[in-house]
Amino acid sequence: MKRGKGEKKGTKSRDSSGQVVPLTEPVVIPTATVGTRSWIGGLFTRSSRRQDKSLDYTLSPLQEERLQRLQDRLLVPFDETSPDHQESLKALWNVAFPNVNLTGLVTEQWKEMGWQGPNPSTDFRGCGFIGLENLLFSARVYPVCFRRLLLKQRGDRAKWEYPFAVAGINISFMLIQMLDLQNAPKPKCLPGMNFLKLLEEDENAFDVLYCIAFAMMDAQWLAMHASYMEFNEVLQATRNQLERELSLDDIHRIQDLPAYNLLFQ
Repeated sequence: MKRGKGEKKGTKSRDSSGQVVPLTEPVVIPTATVGTRSWIGGLFTRSSRRQDKSLDYTLSPLQEERLQRLQDRLLVPFDETSPDHQESLKALWNVAFPNVNLTGLVTEQWKEMGWQGPNPSTDFRGCGFIGLENLLFSARVYPVCFRRLLLKQRGDRAKWEYPFAVAGINISFMLIQMLDLQNAPKPKCLPGMNFLKLLEEDENAFDVLYCIAFAMMDAQWLAMHASYMEFNEVLQATRNQLERELSLDDIHRIQDLPAYNLLFQ
């Protein structure tokens, strides 16, 4: 499987007022195979989110507590010198390739998982540690679905496939933007407001929604007969579908989303 190479940049922090500063730069994948540049995640840097700043609502104490914890997670950068972060990265490799010894934290082996280069830590700059947490959650909680996506086990695949790990980082980035999670103290967009209902029912709602979004993206990829350069279109279609499902009246738990069943197919 061919994969493009490149790098990504981006940071997130709180300003003096406590506002979460939005992510500004997603992953960039220049590809030599087709001679042009593909922006994975670039669709979500524009101010296209449907919002109504006049809308106001009150969070329950539990929603407020869980949202704060989730927003705090967004502020944690990936630190390649942190033993905990190193161990998490090794754990991801071990669950992905349990029978293959990892030779180091910087090795060409990482490209087999779909990282852009031999050092995966550079791919977390636009999303932070939560991008790794999402991948690990997927691998541990939905291992069958994780391996199906990792190994591209289903469907008639394009010659130029999307790189698995970098796609995962972009899905994390897309969800953060779609749900307006950078906005403090609470989201002002409809998907974000509806998501808080799911978060109240399940503290892991964001991580589960990530797994659903990844499975949904892969299904869209196959349905659209997409190739490498259409990744942005597939990701946009995934976002559109997620927004529609989050707007349904009978969605009270993360398990109520129609696409939830994709995790078990």
